[in-house]
Amino acid sequence: MAYMSEEGYNKLLSELKQLEAVERPKVVAAIAEARDKGDLSENAEYDAAKEAQGLLEMKISKLKAVIADAKIIDESKLKTDSVQILNKVELKNVKNGMKMTYTIVSESEANLKEGKISVNTPIAQGLLGKKVGEKAQIKVPQGMIELEVLNISF
Repeated sequence: MAYMSEEGYNKLLSELKQLEAVERPKVVAAIAEARDKGDLSENAEYDAAKEAQGLLEMKISKLKAVIADAKIIDESKLKTDSVQILNKVELKNVKNGMKMTYTIVSESEANLKEGKISVNTPIAQGLLGKKVGEKAQIKVPQGMIELEVLNISF
């Protein structure tokens, strides 16, 4: 089960709609055009179009699986007394004093450029359940880091 915000769920639905309504017909048209060019055994365009179709169908299938497995979180029931999914968490690296803010989201909504980290990352896992003022020792690829929770919000 993948917990996600309603916004993230709607984003996945619109992406699926785009793939099925726009991208799929483009691929089908490319296959038909390549097929019209003759001998399929030596037609690189046809092979490329069929491969693109396979990749697109795989992507559509994965999206459908995520959507079917999604559980939308009722944001009105979220609390900020401890870190949980969909919380925005302000942190401080105890060692170097660097501050950062992350929103903990589902795997499918994660986007580091927007400050959204997956609930499955080591940092998010180490922070879940922590309260303001508490510190978390977290093992990351570079070693151990200690993060202090400064603030929890939505």
